[in-house]
Amino acid sequence: MKIKPLADRVLVLPAPAEEKIGGIIIPDTAKEKPLRGKIVAAGNGTKDEEMVLKEGDVVLYGKYAGTEIELEGEKYLIMRQSDVLAILA
Repeated sequence: MKIKPLADRVLVLPAPAEEKIGGIIIPDTAKEKPLRGKIVAAGNGTKDEEMVLKEGDVVLYGKYAGTEIELEGEKYLIMRQSDVLAILA
């Protein structure tokens, strides 16, 4: 299945949460949501705001940004371009 976000929305594949910190294994319930991910699809923007993000960009986003969706066993976030805080170079 292929998804094409509309308007100023992007589809983000979140980076995996860290499993270990300094040799200590973290259980699933204590893992923090990752705050970065890779854009796998982007809309075309709106007439008022052009889309500056593109496929392959690694981005930082807010802790509560986006809506979680699951496609073919993989978890993604779909969010507005304005929810993205920065592009990592």
